[in-house]
Amino acid sequence: MPRHRDIRISDGHREVVIPADAIAWQFARSGGPGGQHVNRTSSKAVLRFDAAGSPHLPDDARRRLLARETAWLTEAGELVIASQVHREQSQNVAECLQRFTDAVRRALTPPKRRKRTRPPRSAATNRLDAKRRRSSAKRLRRRPED
Repeated sequence: MPRHRDIRISDGHREVVIPADAIAWQFARSGGPGGQHVNRTSSKAVLRFDAAGSPHLPDDARRRLLARETAWLTEAGELVIASQVHREQSQNVAECLQRFTDAVRRALTPPKRRKRTRPPRSAATNRLDAKRRRSSAKRLRRRPED
């Protein structure tokens, strides 16, 4: 099993440190490229992280992570990210770590609050003028009344 360091993830405002022992790794034979060598090495990397029960994530970030990354979550709230894109195990591990840090960084960033805006008065008058023009054009197409 490869030796990893703690992962520091920052969104610009907050920084979260996830210890290396909070991430479990599994390795399997990859279905990707590699020729005859692919049948002999376990180059596929699978990262597992207990997102629901981890004390390393702030509560708001945990809620966002569990809500957004549903494709990678198990029913128990465990984040499972796999990579078998590359021929080497180390590259697949790096790919998994990159996806993981991106997901946590997205969860750390709170969504921007929507500012309610009103359409300008000119937009309303333009819309009503266009309706009047359309209406008069259609009225002119009608058969004349006696």
